[in-house]
Amino acid sequence: MELPDIPVLESPRLRLRGLALADFGAFAAMWREPEVVRFIGGVPLARDEAWSRFMRQMGMWRYLGFGTFAIEMKATGSFAGVAGFHDLHRDITPSLDDTLEAGWVLSTAVHGQGIAEEAMGAALAWADHAHGGKRMTCIIRPDHLASLHIAAKLGFSEFARTNYGGSPIVVLERAPKARGS
Repeated sequence: MELPDIPVLESPRLRLRGLALADFGAFAAMWREPEVVRFIGGVPLARDEAWSRFMRQMGMWRYLGFGTFAIEMKATGSFAGVAGFHDLHRDITPSLDDTLEAGWVLSTAVHGQGIAEEAMGAALAWADHAHGGKRMTCIIRPDHLASLHIAAKLGFSEFARTNYGGSPIVVLERAPKARGS
């Protein structure tokens, strides 16, 4: 089985790369942090649920040409979280199918340091070049003010409100950029 080439992106403090099996321990620990899942389902993930979430990322890269990047701190080499894109075929109206649905999840150790904005800035620049013209979306709970602020700084704006997973959500989109611009 041939695996896709997942790009390595650099920003001043971060290296974004494909997830490696060695990342799983830190990934699973992050998804057990109550503050991490507070606005993402509200329930820490069991190890097998974290494994399923971890493994689906390679499928995104293989079949869709995009996925989630591991966020690595350049100064320490430590795993800080994930950022990137997915298409989860959520049962939601309006539909987000066939969009680059942006998302970021960070360990509480790096909350409040501008890591999400820096990581997603690099990921969006890559996506504008590699998938220019493709619609980008994201969903955020209306009470998650920090993520709504980050999304606005990244160029996302609200276009709908709905419910998903039993919670109200804001549905946002980012104007497509031309390939290579």
